[in-house]
Amino acid sequence: MILLLLVLSLLIAIIIYKRYVPVKDVPCIEGAFMDKNTITLDIRDYNEAGNDLTQDSLHIPYAYLRRFNNEIPNGNIHLIASDRLELNMGMRFLIRKGFTVISYEIADCPCKQKGGLEQHGVR
Repeated sequence: MILLLLVLSLLIAIIIYKRYVPVKDVPCIEGAFMDKNTITLDIRDYNEAGNDLTQDSLHIPYAYLRRFNNEIPNGNIHLIASDRLELNMGMRFLIRKGFTVISYEIADCPCKQKGGLEQHGVR
């Protein structure tokens, strides 16, 4: 019984970590001021991205990343997400697949926002 509770609590801790703890050492940069070698990857849903897309950006929603990650060219990636949860999940997936995420941006949200567990009142 105790072993079952321990395994269950470990699984819940892993899920919470992957979803709510931000990836370290990746800065938030507002706007798309990137060099020519940086790929802007928008992982927002199709209906949320709307007219915000630029000619230089690549749009693959998070739900389709697993299927279309081979279409992302090698290079530095600037990630655009709609919220912190989508950003954390997408960034962890891309890093696990071997991509280099150098910066991120949350649409319609300033970069001064705290993320992770601090945003939910846990410190």
